[in-house]
This record gives sequence, structure tokens and C-alpha cells, in this order.
Amino acid sequence: MDMETKTTVTRTRFGPVGRSGTDVKDMLLRWCQTKTSGYPHVNVVNFSSSWCDGMAFCALIHHYYPDAFDFSTLDPKNRRSNFDLAFKTAEEKADIAPLLDVDDMILMKDKPDWKCVFTYVQSMYRKLRELDYREIQD
Repeated sequence: MDMETKTTVTRTRFGPVGRSGTDVKDMLLRWCQTKTSGYPHVNVVNFSSSWCDGMAFCALIHHYYPDAFDFSTLDPKNRRSNFDLAFKTAEEKADIAPLLDVDDMILMKDKPDWKCVFTYVQSMYRKLRELDYREIQD
């Protein structure tokens, strides 16, 4: 194999990740699916419509901070309060910068910009995976 076609592959708990954007996107999607599995009203299949009501953001942060709020009281129809809760809790508990604006998410209705959601979820992953590593080491 010549140097031009060689690809670097990194292994994570969620499968191998090459350097392509698609590989990173797929790995991050699998991570989200794993962490939000079993939460009602949450079905993460993409980085757009799956996040439009705030429930997936809430489930993801609740997975790591289950005492922060009572997930069972959330309603997908209360989009604004779901976004507020998720972004505020992520910032306060995990020091995740609020890269998304609640008003923007509301304006985008059921089709948030996937690049914006993806960027925020990446920042969540960077902070929250540290908790996974600590859990493994304990």
C-alpha cells in the first residue's frame, strides 16, 4: 500500500473512526444513540429533526446527571423549556458552553441546522466522555 492511500483509523468504544467527517459523524451518532437509549420520546437517527424538541439534549445530559432534573416530567411539546433545561444543565453541571441559542432552535421548528446541532453535540461528547473514562477507571 502506498502512502497516498493509507488511512489512519482510531478505535473508540463506538467503533473504528477514520479521518473522514462521515466516520466522525457516524461514531458520534452511535454514541448519542447509546446514551439516550430507553428514554421516552427520544429517537436519535440524525443531527437535525431528532433534536428539534429538546428531548434528546435532555436525555443526553440526564444520562450523565440523573439527579439534575426529573426526565419523566418533560413534554416534547414544551420545546423552549426543554432547550432551556438541557443547555442550562449542560453548562452548569458539565461546563459545556451554550453554543446553541434557544430562540434559534425554536425558529428552526422541526428541522434544526444539522451542522449547528452536530457542533454542539461534539462539544458535549468532549466533556461527557471524560465521565465515561472516570467510570471505567473506578
